[in-house]
Amino acid sequence: MTEIEIKILGINRAAVETALIARGATKCFDGEIHAIYYDLPDQSLRASGMVLRLRREGMRTVLTLKEHVENPRAKERREREVEVLDFDAMRSVLELIGLAPWLEMKKHRTSYLLKGTRFELDKYHGSYSHIPEFLEIEGTDTETVYRYAEDLGFSRLDCKPWDATELAAYYTDREKTQ
Repeated sequence: MTEIEIKILGINRAAVETALIARGATKCFDGEIHAIYYDLPDQSLRASGMVLRLRREGMRTVLTLKEHVENPRAKERREREVEVLDFDAMRSVLELIGLAPWLEMKKHRTSYLLKGTRFELDKYHGSYSHIPEFLEIEGTDTETVYRYAEDLGFSRLDCKPWDATELAAYYTDREKTQ
């Protein structure tokens, strides 16, 4: 499966949710996300454009391998996912075979679905709580993602093709200059 998504920063949550519901979107998730990113000791996964993530989404746990796909307009990744029964047991297995966590993030996510496109309202906790709530739009192709962003009142310039680390770096750099 290929994911194509953008992030929109500095949103008005109530306005976005009202607009989504008015367009017929249905809420499909509202809960906590706990993600841990792993790599080999030599960091060769990230060096080759891959990311291995273990994530608990409410009661569901998923192990995902993502491969970077070059796309300057949106974050695009080929994904291979497998659902696992136990987050802590899988975490233990990954670390036992020599994989090391390099990033851990927790957030609250509210998800909406509209005609095959997902809209995620995310707010990080803990050491990333300084990042303001943002909207992520994930669709089947770049044009669909941008069309929905514009339909919600955002410009193409508002759409960031960032992953979680680029988002965190943006706000860290911004804090340093203020």
